[in-house]
Amino acid sequence: MKDIYFPSHDGETTIHACIWAPEGEIKGVVQIIHGMAEYAARYAPFAEFLNKQGFLVCADDHLGHGQSVKTKDDLGYFNKKRDTGIIIEDIRALQLAVKKHTGDKPYFILGHSMGSFFCRKYISLYGEDFAGAIIMGSGFKSGATLFGAQFFVRCNALFRGWRNRSKFITKLAFGSYNKKFKPARTENDWLSKNTENVDKYEADELCGFTFTNNAYNGLFSIIKQACSSKTINAVPKKLPVYFVAGADDPVGDYGKGVKKAYDKFVKAGIEDVSITLYDDARHEILNDDCKDKVCADIIEFINAHIN
Repeated sequence: MKDIYFPSHDGETTIHACIWAPEGEIKGVVQIIHGMAEYAARYAPFAEFLNKQGFLVCADDHLGHGQSVKTKDDLGYFNKKRDTGIIIEDIRALQLAVKKHTGDKPYFILGHSMGSFFCRKYISLYGEDFAGAIIMGSGFKSGATLFGAQFFVRCNALFRGWRNRSKFITKLAFGSYNKKFKPARTENDWLSKNTENVDKYEADELCGFTFTNNAYNGLFSIIKQACSSKTINAVPKKLPVYFVAGADDPVGDYGKGVKKAYDKFVKAGIEDVSITLYDDARHEILNDDCKDKVCADIIEFINAHIN
């Protein structure tokens, strides 16, 4: 793995990114957009799997995540402009930097969890650049639900500031996620059936931190954008899109939200949309017991669309 750094579009922060290159000829590129309260290097095992298949893999730490912070106090804080477009343009900067070295090699994009919503917005803007998109651990929320969530965030910020970390808002957003898995061993049992993965996540100081009001506002904003008809209708009709998720993932409403997103893409006229839900799997399917099957299905999708 190679570490690279470049200036964020916030004008203040240095973005950290990871590059995993295959030993031989590069068949194509897969860019990963990571999820909430985690970071790019967590995808090393998956990237190394793709390397063995001949693919270069890249991923950046978003603002407020991993090494893309000025101090640890910035973990869970996006940017003072409260602009999700800045994160989109940081993702774009990495893509353009990689393409300088890989030229016209087929380029795929994968977004997980929060990153899946950024990915859905991203392909509405730059979808013509890609040979395919993998939407992982995603879902669908109504505009009214997201408006209400942002209202609570903005009220809290009015009285406590944009850097406040609200237990109430965190409970509002994630408090129900463990209900299906009672008696829960940890607060993060919903992430994975695999207890070793959950324990690693909990022990990692760069995972599981509480979002600030600033980042929650950005999170709800990007989900609202991703789920809007305007965004979905802007996705190129010929872009192959593959939805993958755990059937027991609360982010995707246990499959119902994933299927709704899939149906919206089909209704929008996107010609090649597919979906796989993994039985008895939760949110982090690349780290759950189904990971080998997930990797096999993703590389099958990529190889089917590489030309």
